[in-house]
Amino acid sequence: MRAKRRRTIEKWDVARPHRLLTGHWISPPRLFGGSFAVLILLGTLGLKYLPGLYTGEPLNWLDALFTATSAVCVTGLIVVDTASYFTMAGQAWLLLLIQLGGLGMIAFSSIIITALGRRLSLRHEALSNNFHQVAPHVDMRRLTFDVLRFTFAIESAGAIVLYVLWISRFGWIDAAWPAIFHSVSAFCNAGFSTFGDSLTSFQEAPFSLGVIMMLITAGGLGFLTLEEIHLRYLAGKRNQRFRISLHSRIVVVTTVGLILIGWVLYGSFEESRTLDHLSTTHKATNALFMSVTARTAGFNTIDYSNVSDSGNFLTIILMMIGGSPGSTAGGLKTTTFALIGLLAWSRFMGYESTSFAGRSVPKETTERAIGLFVIAFGLVTAGIFALTAIQPAQGRFLGQMFEITSAFNTVGLSMGETPSLSSAGRLLVTMLMFLGRVGPLTLAAAIAIGQYQRSNFR
Repeated sequence: MRAKRRRTIEKWDVARPHRLLTGHWISPPRLFGGSFAVLILLGTLGLKYLPGLYTGEPLNWLDALFTATSAVCVTGLIVVDTASYFTMAGQAWLLLLIQLGGLGMIAFSSIIITALGRRLSLRHEALSNNFHQVAPHVDMRRLTFDVLRFTFAIESAGAIVLYVLWISRFGWIDAAWPAIFHSVSAFCNAGFSTFGDSLTSFQEAPFSLGVIMMLITAGGLGFLTLEEIHLRYLAGKRNQRFRISLHSRIVVVTTVGLILIGWVLYGSFEESRTLDHLSTTHKATNALFMSVTARTAGFNTIDYSNVSDSGNFLTIILMMIGGSPGSTAGGLKTTTFALIGLLAWSRFMGYESTSFAGRSVPKETTERAIGLFVIAFGLVTAGIFALTAIQPAQGRFLGQMFEITSAFNTVGLSMGETPSLSSAGRLLVTMLMFLGRVGPLTLAAAIAIGQYQRSNFR
């Protein structure tokens, strides 16, 4: 039996250009950000050169870049109507970009490598290191496979249920493609729709909205949380005890709390406004849908240009919070929001450490949450300032603020500003969608100059 050997690996020195050219020492943040950049490039080229994608003239280069970025970054902002501008082949190309962007190219490459029976590279393992820190009892190799299992199981179930619900509306054949498209788009929190009015025509279809909401929520919980819920279920069947990590507890509690609070507030703000024409049951359903979709999904059942200022400002707040780490969602993440709140409460009460559910939160974790909040808030503020300078719009400041927040947090909701964006405005929004999907801290690490510390890997 061979003895295990430990070897010290000097991580990459990003100041050495020849190492960057060979690609041998590409850092995990650069690998992560680069995978999205390459996918966006391929998506843009496909939109320009693949035949049969359009019902009329193809998109120009800028709009093709904007659309590809929106799809890969699972945002949902559009400059043309997906339903009427693209053929079924064009919609399928967008759906492929959404699926790849939603799961992440790194997840797909990890699945392929593991399926071939090979070890993940140090770079791939480094990308999942944060997951191992928060849930050391979860096998990262198993999680890699389960990402794919959960995705296609949930998306397939959603598509089947939507197909059954929509047969009476579209027919046996025509119901299939919208059901598949919306199931994938909802789970990936993309917000793209094959209907010209998004889901406005489903205001009085609570079962359809319910399925979409469950898909959005499942996609926004994060694969680590889904894995722990699955392991808890399996342990219960075997009468074994399984302790869910602090990370997943915070994710579930924060997600449920935000949905319920948003539900009550939207119902209060919009009862006599955008929801006034609906029955009590449908008012409740649509208010709940607004709460679920606002944090990252981008589908809409009402026109946000007619929503009250208080309702739209609530949407901006929820868009900034976003989904959970390791999910298809964007935003600051529910854990960041919860940790900042817990830290503030601890300081207010005079506690020395931050804790939740009887367990202490490491200081480094709360410091990282604060850093992410500061960077994200600064980028969104700079984006709003830039858009108002590039494209002055008297009396439409809230709409521009809404647009920038939606782009950076990869939500896709809009108050109608997207089609009127100038070329400079579209480039700005495109950049913010990419920054929001890759993550400000990941991007900062990717472009950092200097040497990383030495680390030991077994």
